[in-house]
Amino acid sequence: MAEHYEVGDIVKLKKPHPCGSSEWEILRVGADFRLKCTGCGHQIMVARKLVEKNTRGLRKKDA
Repeated sequence: MAEHYEVGDIVKLKKPHPCGSSEWEILRVGADFRLKCTGCGHQIMVARKLVEKNTRGLRKKDA
C-alpha cells in the first residue's frame, strides 16, 4: 500500500489513544512522523514504518 502522506492529513490508526480517539493529524513527515491526537492534542513521534503498518484510513486535508 503506497499511500502519500502529507502534513495536515488525518490518519486513523489500528489502536485508539487512551483518550478514546483513533485519529491523528500529521504535523511532520519524514523518516519519523509527528502526530497530534485529534481528541486530546497529545503529540508523539512515530517511525514511518509503524505508521504505514498501523494505518486503517487516510483522510486528506481540505484544500
